[in-house]
Amino acid sequence: GDGDVGRPKVDSAADYVAALNPDVDVETYETRITAENVDELVDGYDVVLDASDNFGTRYLLNDHCVLAETPLSHGAIYRFEGQVTTFTNDRGGDEDPPCYRCIFPEAPEPGTVPDCATTGVLGVLPGTVGCIQATEVVKYLLGAGDLLEGRLLMYDAMGMTFDSVDVRANPECPVCGDDPEIDSVEDVAYEGSCSVSAD
Repeated sequence: GDGDVGRPKVDSAADYVAALNPDVDVETYETRITAENVDELVDGYDVVLDASDNFGTRYLLNDHCVLAETPLSHGAIYRFEGQVTTFTNDRGGDEDPPCYRCIFPEAPEPGTVPDCATTGVLGVLPGTVGCIQATEVVKYLLGAGDLLEGRLLMYDAMGMTFDSVDVRANPECPVCGDDPEIDSVEDVAYEGSCSVSAD
């Protein structure tokens, strides 16, 4: 709301949650997530929900969660469209699930995809995508229903349509494939195309 202009998002969000349910404990971290602090910020949680607005954070969270076998709910928005999927990162079964890099091995080069500040986003879109992600997280925690694991749900707000595409684990994936190149988030430069270091 207008009263939150100029306040850190973490404080505004904590106050909002407290107003909804004062029995909920909210821990806030007013910092940018990096390869150096991702363990401290993410470890110990049952599931991670990624609603980040940049590729570096998206790939860092994916790689960390794959390596730690922590479930990850992914959501992204662009102008009038959104996408959501769930990565349980539950390895060792008959068929390993995909991760974010299985679908998008590397980020696009900087400047090739306009950001939200340039193109804008339909104001209600983050809420719609966030509700779908929250539903996925609740289902995961309850062990109920069918998750979006192995499916990428795409939402077109202008056409009011939902489509999903099946996605599979990529045996060439650099983090969860048959011969992974990434065994630590320290191996990756999470700027630019979020690629594995050449050394």
